[in-house]
Amino acid sequence: MIKRITLFLLTNLAVVVLLTIVASVLGIDRFLMANGLSLGGLLMFAALFGFGGSLISLAISKWMAKTMVGAQVITNPSNGTERWLVDTVRRHAQLAGVGMPEVAIYDAPEVNAFATGANRNNALVAVSTGLLQQMTPDEADAVLGHEMSHVANGDMVTLALLQGIVNTFVIFFARIIGSVVDRAVFKNDENRPGIGYWVVSIAAEVLLGFIATMIVMWYSRRREFRADAGGAELAGRGKMIAALQRLRALQEPSSLPDQVEAFGISGRRRGGLAGLFLSHPPLEDRIAALQAGTIRSGLSLAR
Repeated sequence: MIKRITLFLLTNLAVVVLLTIVASVLGIDRFLMANGLSLGGLLMFAALFGFGGSLISLAISKWMAKTMVGAQVITNPSNGTERWLVDTVRRHAQLAGVGMPEVAIYDAPEVNAFATGANRNNALVAVSTGLLQQMTPDEADAVLGHEMSHVANGDMVTLALLQGIVNTFVIFFARIIGSVVDRAVFKNDENRPGIGYWVVSIAAEVLLGFIATMIVMWYSRRREFRADAGGAELAGRGKMIAALQRLRALQEPSSLPDQVEAFGISGRRRGGLAGLFLSHPPLEDRIAALQAGTIRSGLSLAR
């Protein structure tokens, strides 16, 4: 995680420097400063709010997920199913080289599971009652391997950082657009933003937010292929393919809240432009990728 965050910080520093150079060359910086809006201050403001919300959500992700779906953490297994569930997650965690996550069950008829948490050694893996009732042990084993692959790859942290980056750019560019339009179109010569600035900034934030969401969801879909490959390594390729085929046969719409749906094994189905906002790729594509064996999981298993 330290390497990932260090790389992330260096990348953001490079982006900030590049934006500053481009803004200076184009004269945007001088324009904004002359009109009371500092580019450096705006970047700090955008980063503070862009990353603040994302990182706070990550920090409380386990509590939020348990609260929203009503997941009950298994502290002392009370039956054979709960013991099997805890033992299977422990086995995958040991193979993946991560700390034992909390294991929970939530009451829902759909076949689904999800993983979340602030880091790979402090995670939560939760499964629905529908999954335990409608999947064979081998299929459920593969689903748990898929979720543990998300944990081991640090997908929750990476997704939160990516969200922070796009949030920052949305806030930053929305306010630049609002300032330019306020001055050039609404002819606001005062040293404070006018109504045009606020209206245009909000509209630009909404529009740019849609584009940013498409970027984050594209990454989420790519991440699912890696998690499938990880599930195949932890539980066996045949089991993982069988689990995805079972999901395809059921094709139940996900009832997980939006905040944790991206971390589930299965997502919603949409076509056309709406497909760009899906957190999961089509099950047919995931099965084909597993059968072809072209996707690497990124895991380093301890055998």
